[in-house]
Amino acid sequence: MARKTPDINASSQADIAFLLLVFFLITTTMDVDKGISRKLPPMPEENQQQEEVKINRRNIVVVKINSQDRIMVGSTPTDVSQIKDKIVEFLTNPSDDPNMPEKETKFIKGLGNYPVSKGVVSLQNDKGTLYNTYIQVQNEIVKAINEIRDQFAQSHFGKKYAQLDEERQKIVKDAVPQNISEAEPKDVKAKK
Repeated sequence: MARKTPDINASSQADIAFLLLVFFLITTTMDVDKGISRKLPPMPEENQQQEEVKINRRNIVVVKINSQDRIMVGSTPTDVSQIKDKIVEFLTNPSDDPNMPEKETKFIKGLGNYPVSKGVVSLQNDKGTLYNTYIQVQNEIVKAINEIRDQFAQSHFGKKYAQLDEERQKIVKDAVPQNISEAEPKDVKAKK
């Protein structure tokens, strides 16, 4: 007669597997991709001819970053912390300086006629520019536009831009457009 072998108690194996799973989920870090949020213009149709847009020189401020991560706003060497204030001053042109952007009166639905700045921020960088510096400059430019939008929203609607409904946010976007032009990075070293 054969003897029965005793069964192994496996009821705690599920608990151990669960605890191991929880441990690995808690201790494992997952990389999150970060990027720059931009709405790109739509792709042109295949047969569509590209028209060249001419912009008055006074309506453009050029922000340059060289391969040593030195920054120039216009012709002035600038620190990252000063970019926002310079862009705000340029785009708003509070003193109606003839060397700064002109304003065009546009009809904005829900607001009426409003002088909209024709200012464009042109960002140019070298291929040797550090990505971190590039992102910091990008953030400062966007902060400047957001600050102008917040000021406009506060003065016209009594709230910050982010607190407005979609319809009012569209009014603010039309009154304070985000015109950022990015040139293809240049390789200054290759020209030597």
